[in-house]
Amino acid sequence: MNFYFLESWGSFGEMLLRFITNLQRTLGDGRARDLVDGMWITIQISLGAMALGILIGSIIASFKLSRFKPLRAIAFIYLGVIRGTPAVTQLLIVKATIFTGVRGAPLRIGIVALGINSGAYVAEIIRAGIMSIEKGQTEAGLSLGLSKWQTMFFIVLPQAIKNVLPAFVNEFIVLIKETAIVGFVAIRDVTRVANLIMSRTMEPTPLFVSAAMYLFVISILTILLGLLEKRLRKADSPRFKNRKRLDG
Repeated sequence: MNFYFLESWGSFGEMLLRFITNLQRTLGDGRARDLVDGMWITIQISLGAMALGILIGSIIASFKLSRFKPLRAIAFIYLGVIRGTPAVTQLLIVKATIFTGVRGAPLRIGIVALGINSGAYVAEIIRAGIMSIEKGQTEAGLSLGLSKWQTMFFIVLPQAIKNVLPAFVNEFIVLIKETAIVGFVAIRDVTRVANLIMSRTMEPTPLFVSAAMYLFVISILTILLGLLEKRLRKADSPRFKNRKRLDG
């Protein structure tokens, strides 16, 4: 495609023409599909790691809130080690230990490593959510004849999850950006694909394209987070509660 009319715009036109030419080189020869496939791998790793992080985080949060000292010690060590070491180092350790000699497991390496990393932060989110619930809720559950665990799962946790749901979405956004490190173990996420394309085209446009793809996905999540927070504020407002009570 010719854009010679841009040359009449002076230096700005030349810069724009160069960018369009570089963009065509970046997206041509099937490279656009490679970038989309890389973004899909990024999303898959993020979803899997978040699910694993919630599982690990729930267990560690329960350990930290336990009255049994060995369980609290396990939580303290886990949180200290994971939060005190780089995510890239954790990724390489997982590859060199859990998946050493295992072929065809690139996605699992990313999911496990980032899930273990995210679990430390999710644990603090869950713990903070549980601590935000008044003790009277637990006492009310126990007075109804529920066990301690039944009270936790049926009364405390539903309220805690509602309080920390925006924090979970924020953690997912952070997790998506952290997946850029999985290229260190040869996983073809969008950042690694962009870097490979850049090595062929010898110009940085692929990195700008990958950054735009991250920005697009994260912007959608940010908008959804804003709508979620608005809905939660509305649900917690006295006017909404009174209307719901009257309708009931």
